[in-house]
Amino acid sequence: RVAQDHADNFSKDGRTVRQRTSMIGKLTGTLLEKNPPEVLVDCGGVGYEVQVPMSTFYNLPANGAKVALLTHFVVREDAQLLFGFATTRERQTFRELIKITGVGPRMALAVLSGLSIDDLADAVSQQEAGRLVKVPGIGKKTAERLLLELKGKIGADTGAQSLFANNNDQNDIQQALMALGYSDKEASAALKKLPPDVGVSEGIKLALKALTK
Repeated sequence: RVAQDHADNFSKDGRTVRQRTSMIGKLTGTLLEKNPPEVLVDCGGVGYEVQVPMSTFYNLPANGAKVALLTHFVVREDAQLLFGFATTRERQTFRELIKITGVGPRMALAVLSGLSIDDLADAVSQQEAGRLVKVPGIGKKTAERLLLELKGKIGADTGAQSLFANNNDQNDIQQALMALGYSDKEASAALKKLPPDVGVSEGIKLALKALTK
């Protein structure tokens, strides 16, 4: 199933302008191929090539299984690109990154593949460029610009992050399970079986084991 986009045409100064009014926001279908960072998802007989960060890639099911991805659709003059994410938090961070001058979708994907969102938020809070320069393609100047632009948008309050870390982890685990095709009821039931202080990655693994028993 595809949450389709559409566009309206209107005239501006004698020229026809195509205005996008919505986007492909989610794909639900069968996972056909996994070739990092790209996956192929079959939705009703149409195969969609989707680029995903490694944080999403590592949590994908086996080929042939049902999968659901939150998506961000990028339209350029020479291409139409689809990027997929397991959680709302991943997609929102991606969108914040591509708002920054000089940061395109591929660089944003590299950041999310090289750092967890929690690590990125902590780097922003501490303004530590050293963590970002470890990501391929990001130099010191770019790292410093990223940290400056993201300040106040993610990781703005480390105290609040620590206080609500468990709630955020639980939300991320639930969103990831729902993105993989489980219902809200199934995801909530799996969450109740997890240790209270479990992290996101470990929580997803334990929840999936519980759901597949």
